[in-house]
Amino acid sequence: MDKTLWVIIGSQLLFSTSDFMARYYMKGQAFCVATFVSVWFAIYFIIRTIAMFGMLYAFTTVPLGRTMGLLSMTGLVVANVLGLLLLKEVLTPVAYIGLALGMIALFLLAWK
Repeated sequence: MDKTLWVIIGSQLLFSTSDFMARYYMKGQAFCVATFVSVWFAIYFIIRTIAMFGMLYAFTTVPLGRTMGLLSMTGLVVANVLGLLLLKEVLTPVAYIGLALGMIALFLLAWK
């Protein structure tokens, strides 16, 4: 399970990286054909494809219910940590308590 958890975390980090790319590039560009044939979009697509293979690995090695819980909790933690560190988004104390409970849930789901 340890390897699978690291694959899930890595995949979520890749997905988040591509999300940040999209947020950065799509702000100044319209939703048009030129946007989707650009170099940044090709890199974005490759990153998301690699991340998808990590998710498929998780789906084949862990039962579905556990996998979905791990994906959800990992996505929640990664998004909030990156939001705090890179975007300087600060949440309320109650939200941080919820995030801490999510982290506890992640570790309980990852437990053998």
